[in-house]
Amino acid sequence: MLGLPKSTEIFKPLPKKAVFAKFKPKTGDRKLFDEQISRLAIVSEISPQTVNIAEGTDVSVVYVILVMLKTAGCDKRNFTLLSKLIDQRMLFALKFKGTMQLAVYRAGRVLVSEGKPIDDWKLNLIGLDLGVVWENIIAQVGGFDLAEGKSLDEMIITKERCEKLVKQITALEKRAMEERQPRRKWELAEKVRQLKNQLEGEMQNE
Repeated sequence: MLGLPKSTEIFKPLPKKAVFAKFKPKTGDRKLFDEQISRLAIVSEISPQTVNIAEGTDVSVVYVILVMLKTAGCDKRNFTLLSKLIDQRMLFALKFKGTMQLAVYRAGRVLVSEGKPIDDWKLNLIGLDLGVVWENIIAQVGGFDLAEGKSLDEMIITKERCEKLVKQITALEKRAMEERQPRRKWELAEKVRQLKNQLEGEMQNE
C-alpha cells in the first residue's frame, strides 16, 4: 500500500470495541466515530527494523492505519480523537470504495489530502532519520514545500488561516450579489476587498 516497501507490511486489526473499551471516549465522540468508520487496521510499520532508517530524536516508528469508511467524507474530529488517545505517530489512509485520502494530526490540527484512486498513491520516505521522514510525510499530505526553510507548524497554521479567509470571501461575495440595497452592497464589496488583501498577504507568507 502507498508504494511502501514490502518489508513494512503488517496487518493488525484495531477493533473499534477494543479501542472504545480501552480509551472510553465520550458518548458523542463514539457515536460520530461509529457512524462514519467501519473498520481500522495497522497495515504498515515504518521503523529502523523495516526500512533501515535510524530513529529520530522523538520518532521511533510511524504506523499506517487503514480506515475503512462508511461515508464519502469523514469528520476530522475522529482523527483528533484517535491521535489524542493513541500516543503514536500515525498516518491514516482513508479508504472509501476505490478512492483514498491520507490524513495526519499535527500542530493541533488534522490535515487531509485530496482523494486519489488507491493505486495512484506513492508515499516517499525522505530523510536520514524517522523524525525527518515523518515531517516529509506530513508535508506530502498537506502539500507543503519544506525546501522553503519555513517551520512546518507555521505553514500548517498559515494554510488554515488562508482556508478560513477563502470561505469568508466566498460567503460575502454571495451575499453581495444577492443584496439589493446599494449602500449595504458597497459595504459587503469593501469587506471582500479587505479580506482579499489579507489573503494575499497570508499567501505570500506560506
